[in-house]
Amino acid sequence: MRKNIKLTAGFAATTALALGLTACGTSSDPSSSTSGSGDASKALVVAASPTPHGDILTFVQKNLAEKAGLKLEVREFTDYVLPNTATQSGQVDANFFQHKPYLDDFNQKNKTTIVPVVDVHLEPLGLYSKKLKSVKDIKSGQTVAVPNDTTNGGRALQLLADNGLITLKPGVGTNAKLSDITDKKGLEFKELEAATVPRALNDVDAAVINGNYALEADLQPAKDALVLEKADGNPYANFLAVKKGNENDARVQKLAKLLNSPEVKKYIEDTYKGSVIPAFGAAE
Repeated sequence: MRKNIKLTAGFAATTALALGLTACGTSSDPSSSTSGSGDASKALVVAASPTPHGDILTFVQKNLAEKAGLKLEVREFTDYVLPNTATQSGQVDANFFQHKPYLDDFNQKNKTTIVPVVDVHLEPLGLYSKKLKSVKDIKSGQTVAVPNDTTNGGRALQLLADNGLITLKPGVGTNAKLSDITDKKGLEFKELEAATVPRALNDVDAAVINGNYALEADLQPAKDALVLEKADGNPYANFLAVKKGNENDARVQKLAKLLNSPEVKKYIEDTYKGSVIPAFGAAE
C-alpha cells in the first residue's frame, strides 16, 4: 500500500530548524539515520516533489517494486530544500526532485554531500502567461517573474535571452543573474521562490516556471508555454540522489534500475506527452 506523505510549507516552518542543523553535517547518532542500511527488509524512503517525481515513484511502487523485491515509501515535499537536508540527515534514504546544477550549488552552500545515482527525466523550463498569446506580445514596461534560486534563475534568464527578450553578458549562460542583463529591453523582473511562481501568473505579464510546478498548476508545458527549453544537450535532467556513501545500497540500486526501465520510459511518454521527457534510453 502506498504511504505517501505530503510535507507542505507548514511542515517546513515547524521542522526547518531541526533539519537545518543537520544540513551542514551528519548525525553522530547511528540510530538517527536510515540511510545506507542496505537491509532489504526495510522500506527505501524517498523524498520527492509531488509532480512528476512522486507520480513516477508511485507508478514504480504500484507496478514494479514488489516484483523486484523492493519496499518503497514515497514522501512528498513541496519545496527544494527539505528533500536534501532530510537525505543528508538520514530522515529519508534518497530523493528525487532536482538536477545537477541545482545540487552542485546546494552542496556548496550547505556543505552537504548529496550525489546523483541515475538520470530519470527532463522537465523543460517554460515561459507562461495568462495575459499574452505569444512571446512576440511581450513588450517594454511589462513584468516577468523568474525563480530566485541561483540555478533556476540563471536558467530562466538564459531562456529569455535565447528568445530575444533580453541580452546577457557574453559567456554567463545559465549562471546568469539579473545583474548580468546588459539590455532588459524595458522589462521589469520579479524574483520569487520557484514553487510560488505559478501563483504569480495573475499578477505579472509572464513568468518562467519549472516544469514540475507548471504541471502541479494544471499547465501543460508542451501546449501552454509561450516558449519551452529545448531537450537536446540540456544539462537539467532530474535524477535519483543519495547521501554520498549510500550509492551502492542494494535498495537504491534496485530503484535506479526500475527508474530506467522500459516501463517507466513508456509511462513518462504516455502520461506527460512531451511535457516531461525521459532522460535515458531503456533497452528491452
